[in-house]
Amino acid sequence: MTEGSVLASRLALCAGFVALLLPAPWALAGEGAFSGKVSFYFSAHEDDWQLFMNPSAFQDVVGKAKTVFVHLTAGDAGLGTGTGGRKHPYYLARENGAEAAIRFMADEAGDRPVDGDAGVKAFNGHPIYRGSYRGTATYFLRLPDGHPTGSGFKDTGNQSLARLASGQIASLAAIDGSTSYRGWADLVSTLRSIVNYERVRTPLIQLNVAEQDPRINPDDHSDHQMTAKAALESAEGLSCARRVHYVDYASRSLAENLQAHERDMESSVLAVTAAGILARDHANIWNSYFRSYLGRNYFRAEEATGRCTDHSSMQTAGSANTTSK
Repeated sequence: MTEGSVLASRLALCAGFVALLLPAPWALAGEGAFSGKVSFYFSAHEDDWQLFMNPSAFQDVVGKAKTVFVHLTAGDAGLGTGTGGRKHPYYLARENGAEAAIRFMADEAGDRPVDGDAGVKAFNGHPIYRGSYRGTATYFLRLPDGHPTGSGFKDTGNQSLARLASGQIASLAAIDGSTSYRGWADLVSTLRSIVNYERVRTPLIQLNVAEQDPRINPDDHSDHQMTAKAALESAEGLSCARRVHYVDYASRSLAENLQAHERDMESSVLAVTAAGILARDHANIWNSYFRSYLGRNYFRAEEATGRCTDHSSMQTAGSANTTSK
């Protein structure tokens, strides 16, 4: 079988599963988008939720759900804290793009900007950057980009989420030197601590992650898959969690399924992300490749089986402690 026919077969299989498993796009964000809900978007890189989980994220923000964006890797493409010859480190440019997009969504009703908050909090003993703006919270764990294959990059010590999960490496250090995770369980416990801190006693939460079934989401980035794995493991036993699994790279080969105003929402968020990256002197992502994902929002949802009234099922995570920035 030729490479082209293999790809065609995979896409046909993916399309078949999409038709069977994925509901209409607004079923995701529209259901339960109210002030008693906390929606977590677990993203491997700083532009993943914009490309693959929108306009779902936009709907959660404007629907007054508390919306939490957790970015696991620095998306540094092997540069670490380097600038790639530009004025600012690449990872900070990508973070600026994500934060600009989140503020844009939070201000969508024509509101004037307000002062946000940013600093470092300790979760499970690890200092992590946390920003807050209106009803949103944003985390950057700044772990090394693991390369699409999960093999990591030479200049960042071939570290990756995949290698940590498989036990090939014993620890995984943030590129800015802020902390190091001592094994996969340490990372999962840290995410569990973040979930506990943000949800407080909210009876309904939603976990938004990459689809892990390769029949539905073939040829995905290793970091996407490992982020989903860590996020889902961090919420094991949480019966009030609605789990939503998104098609990532494969979505660009599927038919557009958004209405015009939905596509506008998705496009605007990507454009603001691009502007935020440009503002830090890095390449414009508003190009034909990135735009090829627009107009699509494919996912599979697993509904919650109960309501959570306390942290009894997740108390092993420990508490979050505030530190100075």
